[in-house]
Amino acid sequence: MKIAVASDHRGVQIKSKILALVSDLGHQALDFGPQDHESVDYPDYGARVAKAVSRREVDRGILICGTGMGMCIVANKFRGVRAATCHDDVTAELSRRHNNANVMCLSGDLLGEPFAMRMVEIWLTTEFEGARHARRVDKISHYESEEFSSNS
Repeated sequence: MKIAVASDHRGVQIKSKILALVSDLGHQALDFGPQDHESVDYPDYGARVAKAVSRREVDRGILICGTGMGMCIVANKFRGVRAATCHDDVTAELSRRHNNANVMCLSGDLLGEPFAMRMVEIWLTTEFEGARHARRVDKISHYESEEFSSNS
C-alpha cells in the first residue's frame, strides 16, 4: 500500500519513526511534511494527506498533531475520507474493522513512541470486516454524495 504521512510541528519527531515503521512493514511510505520543528498550521498538512486519499493517489494516510483531533476534523472534510482519532489498540483496530478508516489520526503529545508504533502496526494490518459494517459505511458515503440533500 501507499501510505501518506504528515504532521504539524508537534508530531515531526514521531512522524519520522512512523515513516520508518510503514516502510519496514512493506508499504510505500510518503512524507507529506513538514521537515522540521518550525511552527506550522496543521490544516495545511492534514489537507495534503486527505486530498491524496480522496483522489485515491494513496491507499491510506496517517496524521499527527498535538491531540490528533484537529487533523481528524480537517481530514473528514474531504469526500471519501474516513478519518479516526485513535487513542489505544482498541480504537486503532475497530476504526479499521468496523469503520474501514482510511486515515489514522494520532496525538504527538499524549502517546508514547512504543504505544504509537504498536497502534500504527495494528491499524495497517487490520482488515475491514464488511458485512453489516459495509452497509453502514455505504450510508456514510451516501450522506457525503452530491445526490444527498438536507431534505432527505
